[in-house]
Amino acid sequence: MGEIIKFIVAIVNELHDIVITIMYGLGFNVTDKQLHFWVIGLLGMGGFIVVQYLFRVLSKWSITAISFIYTITVLLVVVFAIEIQQKITGRGNMEFADAVIGLQGFIVLFLVYLVIRLLLAWSKRLYKSFTNKQSYPK
Repeated sequence: MGEIIKFIVAIVNELHDIVITIMYGLGFNVTDKQLHFWVIGLLGMGGFIVVQYLFRVLSKWSITAISFIYTITVLLVVVFAIEIQQKITGRGNMEFADAVIGLQGFIVLFLVYLVIRLLLAWSKRLYKSFTNKQSYPK
């Protein structure tokens, strides 16, 4: 897990240096805070546009899909925060496998939830079709 974080940090640092070099090359003398303002702001708006489109499409199909995406996103943040906290405090082991198994737990329980929902929906549909066949016109 530590190696993965170090690898990601190395990539971010390289991108940071490249963006600063480009900005200076274009004649913009920006501070680190200004750079963060624009880069994170633009990344956020780009992400928002993609997510807005995706959620509009999904909302026509299923609110459950949107809820799943939101929940898994929050869990990703929480799981990695826990792993980083373990590294900082020295309590537990900071391992990528811990994060993966935690997320697998959610996915397995979510699949159980979906199976139960499908069984209930199918039984409701079966019940309605059975009761509609049994009703006689007066």
